[in-house]
Amino acid sequence: MLSVVIPIHNEEPSIAPLYERLTRTLERLQRPCEIIFVDDASTDRSFELLCNLVETSPRVKVIRLRRNFGQTAALAAGFHEARGEVIVSMDGDLQHAPEDLPALLEKIDEGYDIASGWRKNRVDHALTRRLPSRTANWLMARASGVELHDFGTTFKAYRAEILKDIHLYGELHRFIPALASFYGARIAEVPIQNTARQAGSSHYGIGRTLHVLFDIVTIKFLLSYFTRPMHFFGKLGLLGTSVGGAILGYLAFRKFTGHEILVEHGPLMLAGSILLLAGLMMFSTGLLGEVLMRTYFESQGRRIYAIREIRAQDQARRGEPVP
Repeated sequence: MLSVVIPIHNEEPSIAPLYERLTRTLERLQRPCEIIFVDDASTDRSFELLCNLVETSPRVKVIRLRRNFGQTAALAAGFHEARGEVIVSMDGDLQHAPEDLPALLEKIDEGYDIASGWRKNRVDHALTRRLPSRTANWLMARASGVELHDFGTTFKAYRAEILKDIHLYGELHRFIPALASFYGARIAEVPIQNTARQAGSSHYGIGRTLHVLFDIVTIKFLLSYFTRPMHFFGKLGLLGTSVGGAILGYLAFRKFTGHEILVEHGPLMLAGSILLLAGLMMFSTGLLGEVLMRTYFESQGRRIYAIREIRAQDQARRGEPVP
């Protein structure tokens, strides 16, 4: 069975044409499937249109979140509700062509665990989107060891068992292949179309580039040092101790040769020491915070979203808030 998960946030103009094109593509596949729309607290008529689709098709399911939790949480909600052995995720703004879905499934049928879309010919603005994206993708490939050209696209196909080992939080949905590589997932890349957005406005901007850089640091830490953090912090500690010891040794030598250390080097020494210690403490605290958050969600089975309701022809139930 195939499950298609589509997060929606204020995509009213795109819902009908997306559903029509996706339905035609799925009919050609001739395999059991379901379409899961996750409404991330849209403020337009998106939810109303999605409910109309539920009434016309038994394979459509709509999940409505209580508030705007973000794309990662919306995808996590859809993945959790999906019943298929293969799960495909895609955006709801028609920048992903549903007609490319069979190409992703072909790689899954060949034995790969993840088929990741590659927007080979980008139509986005060169300065604000393509250049930052190319830089981030290069850094992510170097940090994770997964040779993908396009980590950022949501258009991917997964074996369901792979997603069970991955717990999403923050904005880590774009790095699922990197996280899955930790468990030995086999990953293939498939060129896909990248069409210009026809209606509405993009929810992404150049300001997100900084967030992506933080996520890259997090992913590198999780992949390389999550189970052995001392290998990471020990290197920093050894470096700091060595440099600090060298500085103090030099200043002690200057002191024994008759120089006034506090007068000649006091302010600079104090400022450098404070900046070095504060930087290391803040950096280490950030990484430890990521580990603690991951432990918090995984050990207690908590989710990063809360469902308001679920609409489908075979079920209609209200979602209780998850703390």
